[in-house]
Amino acid sequence: MFTLVEKSLYVADLDLWIDSLRPRARGYVSHGHADHARAHDVVVTSVDSARICRARFRDERAKFETHAFNDPWTLGEHRLTLFAAGHVLGSSQLLIEGERGAFVYTGDFKLEPSFSIPPAEVKRCDVVLMECTYGRPHYVFPPRAEIAGAMVAWAKRALEDDAVPIFYAYSLGKAQEAIAILGGAGLPLAAHGAIHTISAVYAEAGVALPACERYAADTFDGRRVLLWPPSGRNLPKAVRGRAVRTASLTGWSVARETRAWGGADTGFPLSDHADFPSLLRYVELAQPKRVLLNHGWKDFAHRLRRLGIDAEYLEANQQLALF
Repeated sequence: MFTLVEKSLYVADLDLWIDSLRPRARGYVSHGHADHARAHDVVVTSVDSARICRARFRDERAKFETHAFNDPWTLGEHRLTLFAAGHVLGSSQLLIEGERGAFVYTGDFKLEPSFSIPPAEVKRCDVVLMECTYGRPHYVFPPRAEIAGAMVAWAKRALEDDAVPIFYAYSLGKAQEAIAILGGAGLPLAAHGAIHTISAVYAEAGVALPACERYAADTFDGRRVLLWPPSGRNLPKAVRGRAVRTASLTGWSVARETRAWGGADTGFPLSDHADFPSLLRYVELAQPKRVLLNHGWKDFAHRLRRLGIDAEYLEANQQLALF
C-alpha cells in the first residue's frame, strides 16, 4: 500500500518516503532539484545525487545511504534498484520488486541524449508512476542538436553586435547543458557562483565540461556569454549600462508564448524533461499493466486511456495498492 500525501509518496511496506516535500526520518531523493530534495534524517539516493545534495543542503545533519545504478539491494521482502533518469546529474528512477510484481517511480526523466549526462533507461514493470510535465500533444521539442545550433548562433550574433548574451538557466542541470553546448562551440563563458559551484560537482563526478569562469563584477569584460539563474533576473552589476540580450532556457518556450520566457528577449526549448512523444514512448517501452501519473497534466491520463492503457492521475492523500 502507498499513499500520496501533499504530493509526496509514502510506501508503507518499506516505511520509505519518495521525493517528500517535508524532511522525514527516511526518504528517497530522485535528484537534487529543490522541488524533490529534502534533508531527511537518512537520504536514500544515487552516488552523484548525494554529491549534489551535500553541496546544496544547509542542514549538515542528514545522513546518506547511496546506491550505484543497477546495483540492487533488499529492504524487507523487496528488492530495490536505482537506474538512470536522464534528468540532471545523478537523477534516478526507483524500481521496487516483490512477490506482487515490479513497480517503477520515474521522478523527472528525459529519454533523449543530452550533452552533459546519459539518457534515461527504461525497465519493464507492472506499474509505473511517472511525471507528465509536458503531457499535452503540442509539447514536442525540436532535436537537441537543432536547439544547440540556434543557441550558439544567437550568442555569436550578440557578441558580434557588442552585446552581452545572457542565458537564464537553472543552476543544476540546465546550466551545465548550456555550458556543454556553448563552450563546446568555442564561446567564452562566465557563470553565476551558484552555477559554478554545481559545475564543480559535475567535474568531481567525472563529467568533463568546457571551461567556464566564475562571474566576478570586477573582472567581467563583457566579451563572454553569461549564464545566470532565473531567480536572479536583476542584471549583474558588471553589465549594467551595456547592451545586453537575454534568453530563457525552458521547455515551455516550445509553445512560442512570450510569457514563458519570463521577461527575457527570447527563449530556447532546452528541457531536461520528456516531451509528449517521449512520455508515450516510455509507456510503450515499459509495457506496464497500469500507469499512475503526477507532476503534470491530468488530461494525459485520458489520452492514455483512449490508447487502451489503464491510467490514473493521482490526487493528494490518495491510497492505492501497488498492484
